[in-house]
This record gives sequence, structure tokens and C-alpha cells, in this order.
Amino acid sequence: MIDNDFTRTFGIEHPITCGGMTGVGTAQLIGAVAEAGALGFLTALTQPTPEDLVKEIQRTKDLTDKPFGVNLTILPTIRPVPYDEYRQAIIESGVRIVETAGSSPAPHMADFKAAGVKVIHKAVAVRHALKAQDLGVDAISIDGFECAGHPGEDDIPGLVLIPAATRQLTIPVIASGGFADGRGLAAAMALGAQGINMGTRFVATHEAPVHENVKRQIVANNERDTVLIFRMFKNSARVARNSISEEILEISSRSGATFADIAHLASGVRGREQVLAAGDMEGGVWWAGQSQGLIQSVLSAREVIESVVAEAEDVIVNLLASQIRVPV
Repeated sequence: MIDNDFTRTFGIEHPITCGGMTGVGTAQLIGAVAEAGALGFLTALTQPTPEDLVKEIQRTKDLTDKPFGVNLTILPTIRPVPYDEYRQAIIESGVRIVETAGSSPAPHMADFKAAGVKVIHKAVAVRHALKAQDLGVDAISIDGFECAGHPGEDDIPGLVLIPAATRQLTIPVIASGGFADGRGLAAAMALGAQGINMGTRFVATHEAPVHENVKRQIVANNERDTVLIFRMFKNSARVARNSISEEILEISSRSGATFADIAHLASGVRGREQVLAAGDMEGGVWWAGQSQGLIQSVLSAREVIESVVAEAEDVIVNLLASQIRVPV
């Protein structure tokens, strides 16, 4: 068993998190992750209203009595999001762990801290992580260039970003982006992290609430089957390679192109309804990381967690036994 400040602080058995994923982070998956001893996050904004979030939190509690959290992603939107109400729903439901992402968690920290909520902030740059630490967050999830979703605009991969972050931060760091197996967990710990966050790996599990076509596609894809869209709009996003994401790239490369030219293709609702729910793999854009290249089968959440931990322990033991020579 891998036991460290992160596992002890958050009351979990294994140093693994399943970060918030829109359309995926629901009770069905997060309850299974918690039962297996890792830390999963319901995605608050997957629920249409704060009242729906309260119900999803209760559904998760019905599945497990182990720790789990809620992701609150703070981003500018066309339609205003009642973030204060979502925050209050989290607190009043008795959830004591939150993952914040997107913008600064500053507007929410006072209320979370007053309620005894521990906060893990997801950052894509060391400078952002340091600001979050100054605000009083309890841990940082540092997201490398390999990740699904928004990796920022600095293009720093985990091999550099993780040790750069752990060198300066004094709170636990969770390595995120490109992780799907035990070798990754062992490597992250060697770089100074106290655990890993996996997203794409958990989408390819039996409990993930997505169409089986999505899970099979992740297994079939390799590490080259993602593309970065929205780069020209300074909002880079890593998604799976398909005809829609390729079309977005082609249109975006045209002189004078604006986001309005691709909005109908890039719609999040389209991706959730046509891809995640209906299984039309060419129906819209869908998030996937380069870790696709490491995923070879669809497993249960428990099988994923236990295999990752076991492999990491074997890697660490074998390295110590075979490659480190201590002078007599």
C-alpha cells in the first residue's frame, strides 16, 4: 500500500483521483471509484441545477460511505452559471472535498474553508498553482500538456511540469495528464508528486456512463489519436481525433476564421448527446488524452485502481532491487 500525506489528508486508501469530467462524473462511476479506495469527483455542472447536484450527491452516498468529492469548474459562459448556489449545494450536502478548476477559486475559498471543505485546485502552470496555494488550497492537481481538456497555452509536458511544481509547492501535488497505468504512478512519485489523476482511463471502465462505442474507441486509439483545437482562440483543447475535430482544425486555419464558424461543430451538448450518449463516434467532439495509447482494455473501476497500484509497487520494488547499488 502506498501511504503518504495526500492519502492521509483526504482519507483515501490509494493515491489516485478520478477528476471531474463533464457528462462522465456521475454517481455510477464516482461511487465505484470511492468504493475501490480512490478519490472520485462528481462534476457539478453536469447537473442542470444545484438541486439536481444535491440529488446526485445523495445517489453517490447511497453507493458508498467512503470519501468522494465534487468538481466545480469555474469558466466564463454565455449563459450565467449560479456558482454560489452550486457551492452552497456542495456544502449543505456534507461534501468535504472539492476540486476546483478553470478560473481562480478565490471567490469560493472563504465559504469552503468555513465549512471545513478541503480544496484541490487543478492548474496548468506552476505560477497558477502557487497563487492557489497562497489562497489556502489543500493540494494541487498539476495538468500537463498530455491531458484531455484544456492544457493551457504553455505546452509544458508532465516530465518537466511535475518536478517544476513540486520543487516550489509545499502542499501535496497530484500529477495529471497522460496517466493510465502503474508505471505512470511510479514515475509521478519519482518526480515528486504524491499521486496521479486519471480521466480518460476511467472513461474506459464498465461504470462510466458513456456509450460502449466510446470505451471501445479509446482502447482502439493510440497516443496520436488526439488533436488540439481552439489554439488560434487562445483556448487550446485536446480532444479525440475524428472527422469533426479535423474539420474544426481545417476551418480554423482559414484566414479570418472566428469561433462562430466552428461553434456548431464544437458544441458541448452535441458531443455529449451524439457521442457520449448515442455512440456516434463522428457525431461531435469528445475529450480524450494522449493516455489513450496506454489503455488496452475496458475494466471495472476497481480493476483499474488495483492494477495501477500493484504495478506501481512492483516497479518501485524492482527498481530498488535491480538498479540501485549501495556501496558497502
